[in-house]
Amino acid sequence: MSDAPRRTARVIVASTSAAAGSAPDTTGPLIAGWLRERGFTSEDPVVVADGEEVERAVQSALDEAPAVLVTTGGTGVSPSDRTPEAVAPLLELQLPGIIEELRRRGAEHLPAALLTRGVAGFAGSTFVITLPGSTGGVRDGLAVLEPILDHILAQRSGAERSREGHAPRG
Repeated sequence: MSDAPRRTARVIVASTSAAAGSAPDTTGPLIAGWLRERGFTSEDPVVVADGEEVERAVQSALDEAPAVLVTTGGTGVSPSDRTPEAVAPLLELQLPGIIEELRRRGAEHLPAALLTRGVAGFAGSTFVITLPGSTGGVRDGLAVLEPILDHILAQRSGAERSREGHAPRG
């Protein structure tokens, strides 16, 4: 059995129109590709309608215990946007600073980015983040994750820490 950390990821797209086949899913493939470029094994995104289906898909993905679970869509203020409500109760540890930075970066280009109600944190050993359903919001979210994702995963797995409180640099 290998001692290498598991590098699996799952992507869930919350989009009623994409689930119905009336609009293309543009964000799921972007996220899955980004994860694969970073060494994660990621199946094709699961596309579900906004609302209750998101909760079922998230729970199903968490049952597989991937290292990373990224959702996209359903974080706005429309009545069917319920992704944060589906995910937040499952998080044992929340990391609100990640979403704060996502909003800050997005608002530099689009003031409506402040409306995202996303959440980020850990459900067991799985890092979970809910990104907006726009390609711009996803790009901003991935840019926020780029320099910290490996560090987040290493810390959660109990990687050794230096005296300064940071994971050792290799």
